[in-house]
Amino acid sequence: MLKFASRLLSSTAAKAAAASALVAGLGIGTAALSAPAPQLDLSVTKDGMPNLASIQFAWLADGADWMDPPQGASGHGRIKNDPDHPFLGNVDAIRSGRQPTLRIGNAKDPVLKSWAAAQMQASNDEALAGKLDVPFAAQARCWPGGVPGQLLYPAEPIYFIQTPKEVWVIWQRDHMVRRVFLTDKHSPNVKPDWFGESIGHYDGNDTLVVDTIGLSTKNSYLDNFRTPHTTKEHVVERFTISPDGKKLTATVTVDDPDTFNEPLHMMQTWHKVPNPLLETVCAEGNYNYFNQKLFPMPEAPTTDF
Repeated sequence: MLKFASRLLSSTAAKAAAASALVAGLGIGTAALSAPAPQLDLSVTKDGMPNLASIQFAWLADGADWMDPPQGASGHGRIKNDPDHPFLGNVDAIRSGRQPTLRIGNAKDPVLKSWAAAQMQASNDEALAGKLDVPFAAQARCWPGGVPGQLLYPAEPIYFIQTPKEVWVIWQRDHMVRRVFLTDKHSPNVKPDWFGESIGHYDGNDTLVVDTIGLSTKNSYLDNFRTPHTTKEHVVERFTISPDGKKLTATVTVDDPDTFNEPLHMMQTWHKVPNPLLETVCAEGNYNYFNQKLFPMPEAPTTDF
């Protein structure tokens, strides 16, 4: 064992020496390798518009669940966990040395219509009975998250592209793109789709307002508590950059008279990170290593070629 450790240390030292030689040979000094990251562009406004887009920075979500709306906001807030089943995520569980728990939504919330409450309760019962080891979460199983649910993906950043006629919201995860048309009228007949039809406008020099209809319902939920909706769902989002340029906040209103007794009001936040545009593919390497009972990932019925 000691001989093995000695060989391992020798090998590690040799690799380190070789790396140092390579760096020296390339003319790269240690000062260059330890140079600070480029300064983030913290301007709130650029060309008279909110400064959302850049090839140098991205926006990383601060959590995977909706936050309560800003203090003083009126109306019903987000759907929360069932009080009988407190939620403890993986990060907080590791920090506290406890076992993580499942997301069990509050199906008893009086804002829910009877059919929506029954559907949420059925999903809860399925999870608690162990029919699925991990309840359905769209992005974790490579499905689009819908509107506004896609805003809750926390592990990889989002990017914006701004043109005179459109704003694109691009997720690094699975290169999903949501298009916002800068107009004031929806199409007369909108066919339901994953991200629906989004139109928008700028409000001042720090806010993008987005209005979305035409959302499909298949495997589509408002949150990771699996709160459902109908095709009558109407979503208004206000994306606002903080005065210091470091933070992005979306206040979201969801109106669906066939699902909720009154509109829901929620919030999500992101912070600016020095992350150039990358691309990751959800289905690549997404293996079920522990043989868990999981919701299936989407598969095309036919091959591309």
